[in-house]
Amino acid sequence: MAHLGVGIGWRPEIAEAVERLPGLDWVEVVAENICSGHLPASLLRLRERGVRVVPHGVSLGLGGADRPDAGKLAALGERAVALGAPLVTEHIAFVRTSSPALEAGHLLPVRRTRDALDVLCENVRIAQDALPVPLALENIAALISWPGEELTEAQFLTELVERTGVRLLIDVANLHTNRVNRGEDPFAVLDAIPLEALAYVHVAGGVERDGVWHDTHAHPVPEVVLDILAELRKRVEPAGVLLERDDDFPAEAELAGELAAIREVAGPAEPSRARPAAAPRSSAPAPRAPEGEEPAALERARVRVGAEQAALLSALVAGTPVPEGFDRRRVRVQARALAAKRAEVVARLAPELPGILGGEEPYREAFLGYARNRPMTAGYRRDALDFAEHLLIRDLPADPVARRRLTTWWQDRVGARPPRRIVRWARTLVGRAA
Repeated sequence: MAHLGVGIGWRPEIAEAVERLPGLDWVEVVAENICSGHLPASLLRLRERGVRVVPHGVSLGLGGADRPDAGKLAALGERAVALGAPLVTEHIAFVRTSSPALEAGHLLPVRRTRDALDVLCENVRIAQDALPVPLALENIAALISWPGEELTEAQFLTELVERTGVRLLIDVANLHTNRVNRGEDPFAVLDAIPLEALAYVHVAGGVERDGVWHDTHAHPVPEVVLDILAELRKRVEPAGVLLERDDDFPAEAELAGELAAIREVAGPAEPSRARPAAAPRSSAPAPRAPEGEEPAALERARVRVGAEQAALLSALVAGTPVPEGFDRRRVRVQARALAAKRAEVVARLAPELPGILGGEEPYREAFLGYARNRPMTAGYRRDALDFAEHLLIRDLPADPVARRRLTTWWQDRVGARPPRRIVRWARTLVGRAA
């Protein structure tokens, strides 16, 4: 793995500040937020300076029951080529189900069972075959635990690496999150996973509320997370360490200070305490079933994993009963967090909506009421349109001027030639609003 150094997650809101940060070695960019044919000027300037750029995907859902989408894989590969990236990264998570068609809009934990591991390994192999550069996968933060798991986090990650040869992106903030929320020992994980497969490390901040740690990426990095980074550093020298910040961006000097603190912790380890590099473990595939049996067995595993994930996701976003064995309070906390995230993302993508509805609070109240029984099925942009349609069908907002503005906003975005039925309906709404 090429040396990356210390970097930061590039975001449009802090693009200029990122360019001015002293000693910046590399940046990571959310792959879905850029287009390979129209890269942001800031990223191009960073590349010209020799700063490496790594695309970080969030929507593949490699831990889901379905095979990875070929179009999403192609798009991720195109971004890697356009950026000259040495690798691409994604997550060990599921983000959607196909039966029923539901979108989480968030990274959800994979149940650590043999079925789920078999499905994940095949999905990873499909992705590796399609991508033009190596792939690394990140451990995620979770609010909830699956009942009846068969493997520990370390066992799950280790076997994943041994069966696929995939690299690991270890997020030390996520290890802390899972210590608080799921009772998992981060140091035991570091002791047991194949750190020779480490691609790089994420560091981020969060906040604890009512005994639950929320991995917000909107707060300063706490000492407890830096302590886990220090423990990792005693075991291995990571090729790269990256600061993630996605919201409530601080002043440039504060970002520089956080990077300096990370750089200090990630520096050379004390010789007496540093662990020598481990010999690479075998990446040979695990024993397979006899020819002719494996495809059928894997398909059955996909069906079982799909049913489990659909039951959980439906409880989180559609209000169906919580599956047996889950902590119902934690599921409710996760459901509220998913709805709040939907509201925030839709407001960023469609900033006109809070203005039309009278401000942030009326918008948030209206959106959370809509989201309670209306799961997202096709991404955030479609969600914004569905939300507007939901209000208009109910003759909302009550103010005629606001309703007319919302109708015009919706009409402008549904497409150049919407179905005649929708056109007639929209004209009726405009007439009512007038």
